Amino acid sequence: MAGMFLAAFIVASVSGEHRFAGWLLMGFFASTAIGFRYFELLKGYSYTITILAAASMAMYYPSYFISVGDFKLSRLITPLLQIIMFGMGTSLSWRDFAAVVRMPKGVIAGVLCHYTIMPFVAFIITAIFSFPPEIAAGIILVGSCPNGLASNVMTYLAKANLALSVTLTAISTFMAPFVTPMFMQWLGGQYVEVDTMKMLLDIVYITIIPIVAGLIFNHFLHGKFKVLDSIMPLLSMGGIALIIVVITANGRDNLLAVGPLLVVAVLMHNVSGYILGYWSSKWLLKMPEVDCRTIAIEVGLQNAGLASGLANAMGKMSTVGLAAAVFGPVMNITGSTLALWFRSKPIQESSLEKNTSIPSAHERA
Repeated sequence: MAGMFLAAFIVASVSGEHRFAGWLLMGFFASTAIGFRYFELLKGYSYTITILAAASMAMYYPSYFISVGDFKLSRLITPLLQIIMFGMGTSLSWRDFAAVVRMPKGVIAGVLCHYTIMPFVAFIITAIFSFPPEIAAGIILVGSCPNGLASNVMTYLAKANLALSVTLTAISTFMAPFVTPMFMQWLGGQYVEVDTMKMLLDIVYITIIPIVAGLIFNHFLHGKFKVLDSIMPLLSMGGIALIIVVITANGRDNLLAVGPLLVVAVLMHNVSGYILGYWSSKWLLKMPEVDCRTIAIEVGLQNAGLASGLANAMGKMSTVGLAAAVFGPVMNITGSTLALWFRSKPIQESSLEKNTSIPSAHERA
């Protein structure tokens, strides 16, 4: 079916029937996503392919994803991010923060690698490519954000140090109100005006308050609302997909102008995070292989959703937010590929057991 849709899309595009081409391209991606579910090696990509199906609709028919009547869909971005962050909080416990004491070297190394490699690689990439200022600022914004939630899933798939991954995601997120505005002002201030105090408060409002609420909820009501365990992942996936689609629709014209180059730049940024994160911890810090793999994943995967929310709060969703909209699907594809490759290269069991000291993290994944 995917092959049929693709052939029909090519015919429609060549003949200029663009009013039908978007539906056919969406059918191609949707059929591919369904087909991938039948293959163990490929089913991890089905969610990303589904996002591409929705994004193709947003590119061809943007008006449907900008507003419904007088209601602008961009107003949903912040509430959706808060729900996603609340879900992250419910998956954490205070024991995850105790891991800082158990493995301080891994936590310090991971945080330092993340908040040095990604912002400066983003800055270098903006110097290489001649993007419009607000597009360049969006790349730096993505690089200045904390670890992405997907990193925990990818670490689990890779059979790396999940306890360290969960802790790094939590610590980097709680540092974000101070670190992200600082890097944006320092590295991105030449491209856009940055109100550091407003950005700090926006990050607290979008991430910290919902995560703390989720932590408190988990502490006092753990196990009493098991329906959340099945609902929250679905809400998170749906929320991220909707955010990407809304940003894509709003920034369609800018994306058409810089799309291919932006994909290349985002891919370079993402893959550089994996490579530099791994070899920095391997060569410079002499860390165990399981931790090197974890840090590679944690460095390369960013919280693109938060970058989208901050771009929306800046009133520049259709420009500054574009890099985040592209980074999300790209990192899911590369992250899944890297995780499966790591998984195919098993680490000695003793090393793995020594570095996964919080069993509840595996259960939550």
